Amino acid sequence: MRTALRPHTGTATVVGLTGPPGAGKSSLIAAMVTALRSRDTRVAVVAVDPSSPISGGAVLGDRTRMVMHTVDDGVFIRAVASRGQPGGLARAVPSLVDALDAAGWPVILLETVGAGQSDTEIAEIADVTVLVSVPGLGDDLHAIKAGMLELADVLVVNKCDLPGAENTARQLERAIRFRTPNAARPPVIRTSATDATGIDALLDAVKGTVRADGQRLRTRRELLHAVEAEFSRRLRQIPLDEECAAVRAGRRQIDEIVTELLAPLNCPLSGESPDRSDA
Repeated sequence: MRTALRPHTGTATVVGLTGPPGAGKSSLIAAMVTALRSRDTRVAVVAVDPSSPISGGAVLGDRTRMVMHTVDDGVFIRAVASRGQPGGLARAVPSLVDALDAAGWPVILLETVGAGQSDTEIAEIADVTVLVSVPGLGDDLHAIKAGMLELADVLVVNKCDLPGAENTARQLERAIRFRTPNAARPPVIRTSATDATGIDALLDAVKGTVRADGQRLRTRRELLHAVEAEFSRRLRQIPLDEECAAVRAGRRQIDEIVTELLAPLNCPLSGESPDRSDA
């Protein structure tokens, strides 16, 4: 299906929102939808809900948080279960995004399960990644900084009316100051979904972050991810008993074996130059 849809995609702006549980992502998305509709922009929402590890069922409650938009023809809302999929996204999400893009939805908002550092897959699908945090995260803020800060295009401190919001914003600003160069530092936006504080600023920041080559980069990331997954699958099927025995006996080096395995693909070890330039 994705192959058939591909020629009709590439016009939508895909915005991924990730962050820990309790950050208010669903309420924030509802406020963003309201603001986008006030700008006469049609918007689709794909919300991934966690599945029970026991029953496999999901609450799929994000639709109820946006009940005011369900009668609006300019809003499409779809909640999908993660089915235990790592990375914060369900397997069906990439195909669903392509279908919505091909159907002409100009803005697509994605919400992940909220699994902290494991929500990195969203950057492979979204044109813009928004990292949502809230005051009072404590140690969870350090976990976010370790995993998602480098991938985020926009940082949000939601529930900015709560005590400690400015302190959280300053922590994020300090973290990105040391981790990223000036030109690449994501903006830190204070928002409150309850009274729409900062929502317009957030939408403007998202719009300003979208790059002209965003679709190409998204396709490239998706392609690399697919190649990596298939390559890993095939590697696990290669019998390596003799090689392991040779390494343990000191007859061969691991780097030597890796070079042999990668040779048919013209994939040099890190630090070496391939024969073809990176597209």
